[in-house]
Amino acid sequence: MDFVDYRNQNLNFFIVNLFQFNFNNLIHMTINKVILVGNVGRDPETRHLDKGVAVSRFSLATTENYTSKTGEKVSNTEWHNIVAWRGLAEVVEKYVKKGSQLYIEGRLRTNSYEKDGVKHYATEISADTLKLLGKREGQAEGVAPQAHTEQLQSVSEPDFSQPEEDDLPF
Repeated sequence: MDFVDYRNQNLNFFIVNLFQFNFNNLIHMTINKVILVGNVGRDPETRHLDKGVAVSRFSLATTENYTSKTGEKVSNTEWHNIVAWRGLAEVVEKYVKKGSQLYIEGRLRTNSYEKDGVKHYATEISADTLKLLGKREGQAEGVAPQAHTEQLQSVSEPDFSQPEEDDLPF
């Protein structure tokens, strides 16, 4: 009985310290991260600015499919404005076309501008990472590119059927 009480005291101490640690650190932390997988809605527009800086803009569609309570299939498509800069913009210019399936990581950016005396806001995703998904042009149907296959293998779900050994005291 004493052993169980001792472990419970340690567990309570551990939980209190864990919460104090997390809350103290999280108060000052912010995250601005967007992850999207979708299809390009139109061919990207790429411009080359002063000093050779490239910027590409395109739209990306993400679709959520579900069945409503009444059994009706519902499909909602959301459109996102994507902006890529420098080397990433050059990759977009070369390889991304309307209909391409992409994985994008980036940050939300909101810009404001004035038109006819009215202030407007535009939210876009500033891309940090871009991965081409799906088949490449000229590739046979059903044959996955080698890089794509390796990527799928590296992100497989963990096996939760076996309990994991850990160092926790409880």
